[in-house]
Amino acid sequence: MELIALPAFEDNYLWLLHDGHQALVVDPGDAAPVAGALRRLGLRLAAILVTHHHGDHTGGVAALRDATGAQVFGPARERIPEPFTPLAGGNLVEVLGIAFRVIDVPGHTAGHVAYFADDVDGAPLLFCGDTLFSGGCGRLFEGTPAQMLASLDALAALPEATRVCCAHEYTLGNLRFARAVEPANAALADHERACQALRERGVPTLPSSIGLERAINPFLRSREAAVTRSVQAHAASANDEVAVFAALRQWKNEFR
Repeated sequence: MELIALPAFEDNYLWLLHDGHQALVVDPGDAAPVAGALRRLGLRLAAILVTHHHGDHTGGVAALRDATGAQVFGPARERIPEPFTPLAGGNLVEVLGIAFRVIDVPGHTAGHVAYFADDVDGAPLLFCGDTLFSGGCGRLFEGTPAQMLASLDALAALPEATRVCCAHEYTLGNLRFARAVEPANAALADHERACQALRERGVPTLPSSIGLERAINPFLRSREAAVTRSVQAHAASANDEVAVFAALRQWKNEFR
């Protein structure tokens, strides 16, 4: 299997996974980069996986479905271009011989889902849309802090080796904020330097891994004493784990 991050818009990645003959694509907000890759690589598009309803994740779905006949899968509780196969947490989707487990991850949107496979060429694989970013998490447009914290807990519980395929190249901005939250985190400083070198070469910082995110991502570390102290110094009223997480997310919203 080959995993490719197709750049789109200013900072989106449309993830293409293929076996040399057939492919699936995740969150194709723009059909053109996907169609170009399919032509270039001589692939047939078998399936489209959608994590949530935002236009930069769904804008190319109809055109790709109509052009290729690919089956579309998406969250049952969101507005996905029809026809599509509606999914909810616990469902299994088999594509290209790979079984993906659907995980409900509300927070960024009310019905957001992620797709997890236990083994793709020897390592687990996660397509998480805009729920988890490297060094960050999605904004809470429709869900609550408690929902997003629970969603991130579910993703953080996946195996450390899980490759994390986020939908945006937000890493450097997220890591700059993470350093403000946890300045003494040596793993974070090392990862920031590595990511800066990648971006200077025009290389994606993704996929990340669950193990790495547990070590450097403040939104997966909000219960760690250093992170909690930092948040409470910024928002003294944050007196339980959900309030700390909410204050951390608000701090990120305002961070410049």
